[in-house]
Amino acid sequence: MSSRHKHNVLRSILQNPNTVVPTCLAKQLHGQIVKTKATILAWIFLIKCYASHGLLRHSLAALNHMRSSGVSPHRHLFPSLLKASTLSKHFPLALSLHASAIRLGFHLDLYTANALINMYSKFPQNPKSPAQIASVRKLFDAMPVRDVVSWNTVIAGNAQNGLYREALDMVREMGKENLKPDSFTLSSVLPIFAEHVDVIRGKEIHAYAIRHGFDNDVFIGSSLIDMYAKCTQTELSVRAFYLLPVRDAISWNSIIAGCVQNGSFDHGLGFFRQMLEEHVKPVQVSFSSVIPACAHLTALNLGKQLHGYIVRFGFDDNKFIASSLVDMYAKCGNLKMARCIFGRIEMRERDMVSWTAIIMGCAMHGHALDAVSLFEEMLVDGVKPCYVTFMAVLTACSHAGLVDEGWKYFNSMQCDFGITPGLEHYAAVADLLGRAGRLEEAYDFISNMEVQPTGSVWSTLLAACKAHKNIELAEKVVGKILLVDPGNMGAYVIMSNIYSAFQRWRDAAKMRVHMRKKGLKKIPACSWIEVGNKVHTFLAGDESHPCYDKINEALNILLEQMEKEGYVPDTNEVLHDVDEEHKRDLLRTHSERLAIAFGIISTTAGTTIRVIKNIRVCLDCHSAIKFMAKIVGREIIVRDNSRFHHFKNGSCSCGDYW
Repeated sequence: MSSRHKHNVLRSILQNPNTVVPTCLAKQLHGQIVKTKATILAWIFLIKCYASHGLLRHSLAALNHMRSSGVSPHRHLFPSLLKASTLSKHFPLALSLHASAIRLGFHLDLYTANALINMYSKFPQNPKSPAQIASVRKLFDAMPVRDVVSWNTVIAGNAQNGLYREALDMVREMGKENLKPDSFTLSSVLPIFAEHVDVIRGKEIHAYAIRHGFDNDVFIGSSLIDMYAKCTQTELSVRAFYLLPVRDAISWNSIIAGCVQNGSFDHGLGFFRQMLEEHVKPVQVSFSSVIPACAHLTALNLGKQLHGYIVRFGFDDNKFIASSLVDMYAKCGNLKMARCIFGRIEMRERDMVSWTAIIMGCAMHGHALDAVSLFEEMLVDGVKPCYVTFMAVLTACSHAGLVDEGWKYFNSMQCDFGITPGLEHYAAVADLLGRAGRLEEAYDFISNMEVQPTGSVWSTLLAACKAHKNIELAEKVVGKILLVDPGNMGAYVIMSNIYSAFQRWRDAAKMRVHMRKKGLKKIPACSWIEVGNKVHTFLAGDESHPCYDKINEALNILLEQMEKEGYVPDTNEVLHDVDEEHKRDLLRTHSERLAIAFGIISTTAGTTIRVIKNIRVCLDCHSAIKFMAKIVGREIIVRDNSRFHHFKNGSCSCGDYW
């Protein structure tokens, strides 16, 4: 830049201090301002420019140059300097600036006082000054003049620091001062009602926003969407979204996250697709919200498409997105990809969420020793486990019969990490003991829990009684379940199945009669498989699928080959009083076998087949699928309501222990 050009720019700045220039130009003008001994207006411009870009060191250098040139500080300087010190999280400097403002008499200036209030609100946890919130109120009360910004700053500061009652009280005080809350005020208090799940108060704010014309504001709209979602009012959240005349990325992200958090996974994915169709570019949090929907729906193909978007947008190095991908791939049955993504996360970026995701993934896929090893590695890295992490490692121990290790981790929760075990942890230990055949020990453990055991905790032991054929203890456990949860359908079903397994048909019939009297219906066994981006669902004995004839033919061919390989149907798994031939036919048409047969005839050779089942895979199907995988030369992955089974080359990843 020529000297003449610099002079012209400088003259423009002197005439209009609000002129906006790039940082690089400001640095060039810095020297010119020093040389020309410019007025305070030019210095204010320069310091504001540096501060707005977070260049605290340059702001202070400009201040020192200004003072050395004989120009006295001006009240308009302090808001910019305080903002810069706040953005840089430099609390000692902020305190020093406050002291300087007091000495110069600028601390009661409206803009400086607002900046001071904002600064103290943003440093609530600073150990050198634990009473920042009190300082905020003291400053606020001392202000001779207060505007809406002053009130909003204090209200937002209280809300952000969890002082919800104080924030709401100030909104009322603001009204008494004849100052109307604006969109920023409402955006600050709506999260309070979301936090307290107070939808009635939230609706009052919504009504106020409508009356005063704020309901079209995109920030208010996003806050309302979030508030209704956190109050589990998804329909109202969707309605608030559609009422917005303009929707930005924040409002789209709010509705997507709200749907997913409330279990409306299909709707969340639908909004994500609609956002893309309207050419709204997703941001990083968009993917953090929508990926869990794929995980819950086990929609692997869609998850892969989202992964492709993530890579194209350059978000694949975000640790939160990476953790979501680890969890999604693991829950969708692709542990190899989950481990690959986890391996790409830099060691220093691996937080408790990513560690927990991969540990739980390994546990659910039968890689128990890997899960335990990863847990120990996490501790060595100095990452503290949380409530869910212990659930993951206890699940791994349960699925592999690692009783001693499970006890060690359970006992270390409270002793080493101060985490009080919850019902899920007690259930995991009861499951661990039950699977290992230590049924009486499991019974005593549940009976002596420090919290009241629920029906679901006792149910883990009932399932173990069925597996280990202990009918006497099962009857005892059913009594415990129905005492605390009389409507527990699973207890009736399992006990009926146990009676049937022991050919006590009359007792089994009595259990079914009790179910009918209570209006309880058994959930039918159901399996589904995704082929060509379409999900196909099968019930046991289902003949309704358009390809049933081909499926039935494939099953017959497979059964013939399986019997040649040594497969013998275990008709004890058929819990009906029918002849052997009928039992064999019932086994052949279990829902997971229909889904697998369809997968075999609908995909190319070598393609991995992934099936999901809503209840536990029976022993005979588990044995049959091992033969199927060997005969067709494919990996067959079946996820039941407990875990993943990877069938390959005639064996299963669970080692026949599940």
